[in-house]
Amino acid sequence: MNKGNIIKELYKIIESRKENSIENSYTTYLFEKGLDKVLKKVGEECSEVIIASKNNDKIEMVNEISDLVYHLLVLMAVQGVKIEDVEEELIKRTEKIGNKKPERNVKNT
Repeated sequence: MNKGNIIKELYKIIESRKENSIENSYTTYLFEKGLDKVLKKVGEECSEVIIASKNNDKIEMVNEISDLVYHLLVLMAVQGVKIEDVEEELIKRTEKIGNKKPERNVKNT
């Protein structure tokens, strides 16, 4: 696999599992279980990234971020979102300058 494009390569593999099921494939399992299962996994992995970050455990953070990215790619494939869609949005965002939103003034009631 090409290190420079690992996310695109992984997404291609995920999409291929969507089209061509492979026995004992975790990705195929997620597609078979459907959107609710994928969303549950995204939520779990997100929480695990937060915990690893709070614990200041870099190795665990890298592992959990990798899990989260993988599950986000599966979610994208389930919902028909392409890598290029995200790339285009990120490019738009890099062009924005000085668009920081003001902080909220929250009062205790």
